[in-house]
Amino acid sequence: MSARIFNMLLGVWLTAAPALLGYTGAARTNDSIVGPIVASVALMAMWEVLRPLRWINFAFGLWLIAAPSIFDYEGSPLFNSLIVGALLSSFALVRGRRTKRFGGGWSSLWRHAIPSEDQDGRPEVVVVTGASAGVGRAVVREFAKRKAKIGLLARGEDGLAGARKEVEAAGGKALVIPIDVSDAEQVEAAAAAVEEAFGPIDIWVNNAMVSVLSPVKEMPPEEFKRVTDVTYLSYVYGTLAALRRMLPRDRGTIVQVGSALAYRSIPLQSAYCGAKHAVKGFTDALRSELIHDKSRVRITMVQLPAHNTPQFSWIKTRMPNHPQPVPPIFQPEVAAEAIYWAAHHNRRELTVGWPAAKAIWGNKIIPGFLDWYLALKGYGGQQTGEPVDPNRPDNLWRPVPGDHGARGIFSHRAKPDSIHLRLNLHRGTVIAAGVIALMLLATGIFIWY
Repeated sequence: MSARIFNMLLGVWLTAAPALLGYTGAARTNDSIVGPIVASVALMAMWEVLRPLRWINFAFGLWLIAAPSIFDYEGSPLFNSLIVGALLSSFALVRGRRTKRFGGGWSSLWRHAIPSEDQDGRPEVVVVTGASAGVGRAVVREFAKRKAKIGLLARGEDGLAGARKEVEAAGGKALVIPIDVSDAEQVEAAAAAVEEAFGPIDIWVNNAMVSVLSPVKEMPPEEFKRVTDVTYLSYVYGTLAALRRMLPRDRGTIVQVGSALAYRSIPLQSAYCGAKHAVKGFTDALRSELIHDKSRVRITMVQLPAHNTPQFSWIKTRMPNHPQPVPPIFQPEVAAEAIYWAAHHNRRELTVGWPAAKAIWGNKIIPGFLDWYLALKGYGGQQTGEPVDPNRPDNLWRPVPGDHGARGIFSHRAKPDSIHLRLNLHRGTVIAAGVIALMLLATGIFIWY
């Protein structure tokens, strides 16, 4: 990256040189055009995914060396062009060391070719809570593609069995552990079992959740406690189990699967929203402690929008119509890709999808307006127009039998990808592209006038 910094400074120097050295004519025009481009290309090439752009600056270096002969430079423009051209070409030849932080090639602009092995060259050992269905099931599949060894934690034995078959079919290994993650002792025992079977845990994904669709005034205390135990305290218990093993080794990653509702609560899901707020508060506190202790154990949180998962077919509800995710809806594979990416990149927090970003930022800017807006739209937005079966089973206290997979019943309305996520995963590239566009615009204006 140092070579890219030097080339960026050379580009800045080229832009300023005509004014500082007082030359005009072709040399001034040439340097005023080449300078901003060189600086912008060097900035973009700092990201490994765009590192091949350094060859553009190699070509510009050769051009600067040849320009005095073409335009008959003399004096300071001649020496400046030759020296800068030689330095620019030399630094452009420096490839630099590879890192995992910014991806590994052009293809990672549209897909993520992240290594499937840890630094020791062994398959990653991963624990996923809520692994039997929904987002958790999609996350399991995402890791299984890389032949990871995965501890599958959930209550639903049918779903766990289905997840195990998918992992093994993809070439990975799976350990099925049917537990209630709201029990700290069961979570600790599960962590021990995973390490005994597969070795040190590299990544722990806290994902388990339950919810109740109900006005606050109609919910009994035991339902608030149950949602809190599963959706918040299971994250605490999972994090503690992971830390007991990761801290002595000084490595490992904990991923908290969050929601835009960790920032902006909505009506009818008070218990769930409260739990997600608690997860965020707990995670932020722990992150500061890890920084204080200079630990290399990393914790990140992924804030999700609405996804098409089976939870809307088994969430406990007191509303008259069938529950639905608040549109726009995304397929759970979108969340899984983001969670996998967050587990392998040093991002403090990752927001998935424009709807989640809009809710988060909207609550920071116009929270009072959103209170009123959700009072009007939040009830209908969480229900379809079809009556709900009053006798349907729910999963608040016990799992619903059967293997329900990752997707729910709203696939016809769900988006398979998110442009916002693509831009967010490569925000450095997006910023660099914006910088080069502005610099080229500024150069055009400068030359015009």
